Amino acid sequence: MGILEKISEIEKEIARTQKNKATEYHLGLLKAKLAKYRAQLLEPSKSASSKGEGFDVMKSGDARVALIGFPSVGKSTFLSLMTSTASEAASYEFTTLTCIPGVIEYKGANIQLLDLPGIIEGAAQGKGRGRQVIAVARTADVVIMMLDATKGEVQRSLLEKELESVGIRLNKHKPNIYFKPKKGGGISFNSTVTLTQCSEKLVQLILHEYKIFNAEVLFREDCSPDEFIDVIVGNRVYMPCLYVYNKIDQISMEEVDRLARKPNSVVISCGMKLNLDYLLEMLWEYLALTCIYTKKRGQRPDFTDAIILRKGASVEHVCHRIHRSLASQFKYALVWGTSTKYSPQRSGQPAGPNNGNWGSLAAGGGPGRAMWWVLPGGRGKDAWALLTLEYVSGWLLV
Repeated sequence: MGILEKISEIEKEIARTQKNKATEYHLGLLKAKLAKYRAQLLEPSKSASSKGEGFDVMKSGDARVALIGFPSVGKSTFLSLMTSTASEAASYEFTTLTCIPGVIEYKGANIQLLDLPGIIEGAAQGKGRGRQVIAVARTADVVIMMLDATKGEVQRSLLEKELESVGIRLNKHKPNIYFKPKKGGGISFNSTVTLTQCSEKLVQLILHEYKIFNAEVLFREDCSPDEFIDVIVGNRVYMPCLYVYNKIDQISMEEVDRLARKPNSVVISCGMKLNLDYLLEMLWEYLALTCIYTKKRGQRPDFTDAIILRKGASVEHVCHRIHRSLASQFKYALVWGTSTKYSPQRSGQPAGPNNGNWGSLAAGGGPGRAMWWVLPGGRGKDAWALLTLEYVSGWLLV
């Protein structure tokens, strides 16, 4: 029996097994076996020819977004509308047969948008170049799942199933579980919360299925057996996903309203160019990017060339983006703004050029916040720089 047949048999057994206290250990073992077989399926075959053509694209810009969807849902049309790249679009399926990159210029950031070939049911097993498409999707910062609004529910469930089976977790966070294999001492199990889905016996059974007999396990949150298996496997990718329902001009207003109210969802029409601006705003929010503008002392800020950083970036990240030697010479920062107790507020302890001490401040609010930093040594006015921070939402550590 091949791997595909084994996976199919396990899935059927899970489907027909009732979920209760008496079967939870049996289901846990089945899920562990299923995850193991799926991992084997994704491994490249040693006997396979290496002449197959891939279509991975070099990562560029400040972020990468992957367009995933079934054939003929409007991915190529969307790419052509949002970027200067012309992607062939037609009413028949499989118009796009390779990965076509484009760049969205938005708020000073360059966002790489990848138009991937349409995937079909069974893509995780390699149908329709599905493995190549999913491999590229794993490298993205955000996934846009393009759906046909007339059959979006069916397409969404199938795509989520395909991505789930290859280790892509959409709109989920990594389980807060500490797991460390050891050379001896047996299995040490602890938890800081009350567990309702996993027990010590079930954890041991799952570990034994993976031939792990010595390990430290600490649950810091109530997790399911599937989430614990993800921690053991260790190759899962957790990324945000926007569900984009295209062709809303073909459905009723009541259906549009229902789809728009779903979590992580946006409704658009590429044919009529409806709601594309709102989609860009949502994409920016999901990417969690922040614009930082530099300004020399006595001059106006340069708003034409922004430094793009992730939410949670520190002053050290800013220094590295400007020049690789700037971080080693950083001494302290003076911060102005409503988030400080007083203006200016000094951040960071005075330190020598080679000292790794860094200060961090939580700064939030609207645009117009400013920060000076000082470099040790007599460098005159060139030793001063002013940063104005533009906040889209939330808090930024600087």
